[in-house]
This record gives sequence, structure tokens and C-alpha cells, in this order.
Amino acid sequence: MDRSELYQALAERKEQQLWRQPPVLESAQGVLVQIESREVINFCSNDYLGLAADPRLEEALIQGVKHWGAGSGASHQVCGHQRPHEQLEERLAALTGREAALTFSSGYLANLAAVQTFVGRGDQVFQDRLNHASLLDAGLASGARFRRFHHLDYSHLEGLLKQAGTGRRLLVSDGVFSMDGDQADIRQLVAVAEQHQAWLLIDDAHGIGVLGEKGEGLVGDPFTAQQVPLLTGTLGKALGSSGAFIAGDQVVIDYLRQFARQYIYTTAQPAAQACATLQALDILEKEPERRWTLLQRVKSFRQQALAAGLPLMDSATPIQPLMLGSNQQALDWSQALRDQGFLVTAIRPPTVPPGTARLRITLNALHTKEQVGLLVEALAELKAQDREGWNA
Repeated sequence: MDRSELYQALAERKEQQLWRQPPVLESAQGVLVQIESREVINFCSNDYLGLAADPRLEEALIQGVKHWGAGSGASHQVCGHQRPHEQLEERLAALTGREAALTFSSGYLANLAAVQTFVGRGDQVFQDRLNHASLLDAGLASGARFRRFHHLDYSHLEGLLKQAGTGRRLLVSDGVFSMDGDQADIRQLVAVAEQHQAWLLIDDAHGIGVLGEKGEGLVGDPFTAQQVPLLTGTLGKALGSSGAFIAGDQVVIDYLRQFARQYIYTTAQPAAQACATLQALDILEKEPERRWTLLQRVKSFRQQALAAGLPLMDSATPIQPLMLGSNQQALDWSQALRDQGFLVTAIRPPTVPPGTARLRITLNALHTKEQVGLLVEALAELKAQDREGWNA
């Protein structure tokens, strides 16, 4: 390998204002975090219900380690599948209204398994162009013919389906889109899938725990496993834990258990982590006020931000993107906010399309009204200071 090519690629990334360096937190995840020995208000975490550092999850994890050990020791199919894994899969199936569920150590693995286990050479997969990278990568790696349809444009999707050849057809979409915060029209996707005899996969990573009557997300009841055969979700966002799952009817989960390489050949997550997630599910059930408070914070933020003339994208979820367009402007605003005590990440290509750099603001059930108001005030001041490059 010619290292000069690596140096050149890295230099170009810096020149394009696309260099990434993770902030190093010196505290637990939360609304208030420590960075460089300074406390800032965190507005960029996916910890929507404020459970990541909840003492009850911490205690469940500690007790889980004491009883089940620090590691699982093997893949699920060998001897790494312990009772808490089984209990967690049963709870996740019940939450989403499915017959069964299968757990994975990450959402990336779950999405690879959900796509690659069901389609391959001779088949066709159709994806929303703004799907999460794990879904897009899974489609490309599956060997199936891979087509993207315009974002939320189901007429375009139908046009592509009418041109499709033989083989299995799989339609794939995020439920809540992670960078835009908008939502797929599940009813319309179900109708298109039924009309064209296709299977439907929905990744509801940002809906689980937040949306629905009980936090079941976008595709729990009333949608059935026949309408949405493949449902994936993560446990490290609203549930404050770690890992992911696929839910469906029993035959789908049995098939995955037998044929999904990402499940068969991966060491199982520690059972103690499943204990923490089970505790999070208990809290989700017993404390619905967390979800209600979160949605109130979202509504309040949008009202104040729109009144201040800020260029919010259309989102009713805790993901509230502020479109800036310029990579440099997004970086400048992010740094200016950091200087004022707010942690808000600048999102740039390739995570989002070129020319759509933004601040990705996320709300948490534990944010106070005062904290939300202070953020809006800081953003309004930045707008007043810098009006160039706006795409309002």
C-alpha cells in the first residue's frame, strides 16, 4: 500500500472542512457532561429518555455482572446465550407486537443481517436514498441489484418496482431518519410492498422508546409482522443501553437464527448488558411521563426556534436539524456554541449530502425548559451575527 495516498486523502479531508475528531467526555452520558474539565449542556446525544446514566440501569448492570459475569464467552449458538438474553428477546417481541425477536451487539450488525440474510444475487433491494449507512452498506454487500428511490418519494419507488425483474424484492427504509428527523410513511410503504409482492424492512432505531402509545415506535401496533416482516431497532438510544434487535414472526426469527452469519459468528453481548436493557424496558413501561416530557420539550424548542427565525427542518421528533449548508459555517457555529457551554455537533458530508451541513440538535426528556430557552437564545445571537450562507 502506498502511504502517500493515505496522507493525500487525509489532507484533502482537512481542506474540505470534513476532518472529524471525537469529543472526549470526562463524565457519564447525560444532559450535563464534562469536556476538557468544563461542564456543558449536551444537545447532541441520542439518549432521548435520559436513561444512559440512570442509577437503576447502573445497578442492574452491576448486579448482572455479579451474577452472569463480564462476558458471554461465546456466540449465541455455542454457549453464549444466557437467560437474560432470552428474557430480553421476549420483552422486545412483546413491545413491538411481534412473535419473536433476535438480539445483536450493534445496530449495524442487525441491519446487515436483516438485509443480507434475505436477499442476494438475482434479487432486488430498494432503499430510501437517505437511509442509514448500515442499511445502504447492507444492500450493496448483499449482491442483490441495488436501487435507491428519492427521499420519501414513493411514486419514484413504484416506478422502480414496475421496472424490476424477477427474484425477491425487499423495500428498506428508516422509520425516523437520523439526520433529518422526519418520518417514513409506513402505511404507504406497506401498500406499495403489498401491491408489488415485496418484503418491507423498517429500521426504527430512533422511534423505539420515543414514539407510539407505549414507546413501541412507528411500526408496533397496529402494523403486523405480515405487513412489516422485518423490524430492526437499537437499544442504545432511547433505552440508554447497548445493542440492537430484529423482530418479526416466528418463522422469520427462526430463519435468521439459522442463516444470519452476523448472528451465528459473533460473540454474544454480555448478559449483564441485557439486564440493564430489561431495566430500561421496565422504566419505559412504568414512567410514560418521560416520553410525554420529551415531546413537550420538542414542541417548545420548535416554537421558540421558529419564532426566532432559525432554519429548522421539518421534524416532530427529538432530532431537530438546523440547516446551515456550509461545512465551515457548521463548524464555526458548533465551536461558538461550545464556547458558550453547549455541546452541539456539526454534521457534514458524507453523513449528509454535499451542501447540507447542519447542526443536529437532539432533545432529551431531562432537558429543562430553561436549558432549551438558553440554547435558542444562543442560536438566535449567532444568526444575528452571521447571515451569510443561510438556506432558510
